Amino acid sequence: MTNHSEAAGTSGNGDISGHDERGEGNGHGGHREDHAEGGAAGAGSGADGIPCAEHQVTLRTPAELADALPYLLGYRPEDSIVLVALHDRDGRGRFGGRARLGIPGNEDDWPAVAEQLAQGLITGSERRGAPVESMVAFLCQDPRVNESGWEVMSRLRPLAQLLRTACGALDVPVVEALCISDNRWWSYVCPSEECCPSGGTPMGLPGTSVLAAAATYAGLQVRGSLKELRARLSPWETAAALEQESALNAVSVALIPRILDDESRADVADQTLELADRLLRRFADVPPLSGTLPADLRDDELLAHDEAATLILGLQDRGTRDRAAEWMEGDEAGPALRLWRALARRCVGAYGEHAAAPLTLAGWVAWSTGDELEAREALAMALGADPGYLFARLLHQACNEGLDPESIRRCLRKERADRGGAVAGSEASAASAPRAGSDSPSGQTPAAPTRTAPRRRRRTRSTGGPTSHPNRRPTGLGGTRRPRPAAEGSTATDGRGRSGDSKGAPSRFRRGAGRRESRSDT
Repeated sequence: MTNHSEAAGTSGNGDISGHDERGEGNGHGGHREDHAEGGAAGAGSGADGIPCAEHQVTLRTPAELADALPYLLGYRPEDSIVLVALHDRDGRGRFGGRARLGIPGNEDDWPAVAEQLAQGLITGSERRGAPVESMVAFLCQDPRVNESGWEVMSRLRPLAQLLRTACGALDVPVVEALCISDNRWWSYVCPSEECCPSGGTPMGLPGTSVLAAAATYAGLQVRGSLKELRARLSPWETAAALEQESALNAVSVALIPRILDDESRADVADQTLELADRLLRRFADVPPLSGTLPADLRDDELLAHDEAATLILGLQDRGTRDRAAEWMEGDEAGPALRLWRALARRCVGAYGEHAAAPLTLAGWVAWSTGDELEAREALAMALGADPGYLFARLLHQACNEGLDPESIRRCLRKERADRGGAVAGSEASAASAPRAGSDSPSGQTPAAPTRTAPRRRRRTRSTGGPTSHPNRRPTGLGGTRRPRPAAEGSTATDGRGRSGDSKGAPSRFRRGAGRRESRSDT
């Protein structure tokens, strides 16, 4: 074995106890998502956490590194570039931050992706006080039609070289670069036919490596492939999708004008949340089945097409979505996560952009309950559905920077308590007020209370509003552009209302948004 491979092997002291933070950047078909520690590259940094000696495993060969990859990420990557940082400790490398990005389909994008991914991971680690001593790179891609694993390895060789060059330019050597394809692995670094034959080396059987045994002992699991994880959050591609899209079209014709109307918008929000509450109780009464696919199919059966359509459209309003985010812990969290997943799967056809709201809620609940892997993927998919969805971007950044979600939970708890206190206070005032015509202590009929401040009259909608054209489909329906979110600066992020983003409206629905925004963000 060459010196490069020797260095790669002896530097692989992997702490699988979960102390190291993971930040995976996500890119689909080369599209880069800016959502991981280290800046725009989508990189992740891993703080040098306290090691658990009883769970440490030393990896010495490229084969062991290839077998370890799913345990480093928590899932089996597909069509991915993965960089894993190594930190020096007593002459031995220790796994640090991890960065993952989809392999761009356009080779012209490879140089920029390699440079940004390397820079993001390295600078992010340095910012955390854990400088990267060396790097291990992985390229994972299944063969195309009529393509062999060896041909995949050869086709991706320029990308591997770009990664090595990008890291070397930052004084961080890539001590091992592996291609994993067709259940075999190849080394781009080691030229020895004895340990790294040109025909590739078969991967070991899943769960048979030393690291797999240690992970099982530590209670860690590989949660299937990345494709399987995303399938739980992806829109239907079955015949039922047509029925769901028809339901979305029908409900949107009736619901969108009410959301756009100042007089009825609050009523729609209350009705949406009441429906969500009923569905949460329904989901809670039916425990999920074992296995992700059977569990998701059971949850799909619990949700009617019109119910899903009503919730999906109602959650496009930012205030409604923020109140739904309060179902984030305790007995409410599990049913809420199942409901948000089910709604994300119902955002079919032309309503794909609407998935940003349920995906963000799913990501938030997953993060709040400690599942950072699903949180990152759900939030990345929310940004894929709508790159301008600020609530998803803020949560994604906070999650990848290792912040504690408790600060957000406190804000949501406070808003929920304040709202409950206001309702209780108004009910108490109504109950204690003397009834009309009753005798007061002085024997006189009390006068009607005067208002402390004049109530501002709501402005009526002009004749150009959506209700003045009953036969006209509201903006964004059917195959036209979907209504977009606007003021995505959620109170769930910092406890304060924001003035909104450049869209200037509190929901996906733009019409008449300017007037509402000035009142809803106080």
